Amino acid sequence: MSATSALVLYFAGVVAGFVNTVAGGGSAITLPVLTELVNANVANGTNRVAIFVANLVASLGFEKDRKVPWGTVKPLIPAAFIGAAAGAWAATLLSPGAMRRVFAIVLVMIAASVLANPNRWLAEQHARLEQPWTSVVFVAIGFYGGFVQAGVGFMLLAGLVFGAGLDLVSGNAAKVVIIFSYTTVALGLFVLAGQVDFGLGLV
Repeated sequence: MSATSALVLYFAGVVAGFVNTVAGGGSAITLPVLTELVNANVANGTNRVAIFVANLVASLGFEKDRKVPWGTVKPLIPAAFIGAAAGAWAATLLSPGAMRRVFAIVLVMIAASVLANPNRWLAEQHARLEQPWTSVVFVAIGFYGGFVQAGVGFMLLAGLVFGAGLDLVSGNAAKVVIIFSYTTVALGLFVLAGQVDFGLGLV
């Protein structure tokens, strides 16, 4: 990797981290950069390295401030974990060309989500799903997160607000804990498939 590529990837990571903090969808920035350096499958797996680290740090910060609603989060982690394992496994089986097409569709979806400003209407919701529907929703979200990750923050916030009845502050804390939890299995599966470039992922 050239010094220029490393610099571009570094700044893409910085911007993506900021975007994830204020809204979500930071992978929409890093994935296109990574796909210029490696094939789409490796880009998808490598992207999880930064996600793992960022959400670990964020989880520790929220836990230090005692903002993690563990009573709500604990039952949801297994559902998201199972979904993510299935999603990551499915992603490792796709061809690079097919994964590129998935990325294109996902990036359009993320752009539409940003324009819709989901935080505006999420703040006004106080609904709550009953089991087993909450678990079903989080298995599905986990599958998407394991499969491609990009934009999953929007889905998790919606699930946590609509499905679990959290407010946006608690929802954000729960979101990073859940993402960190399921990324452990997703990253592991991508590593086993030989689809992670740690040199790029740790830039």
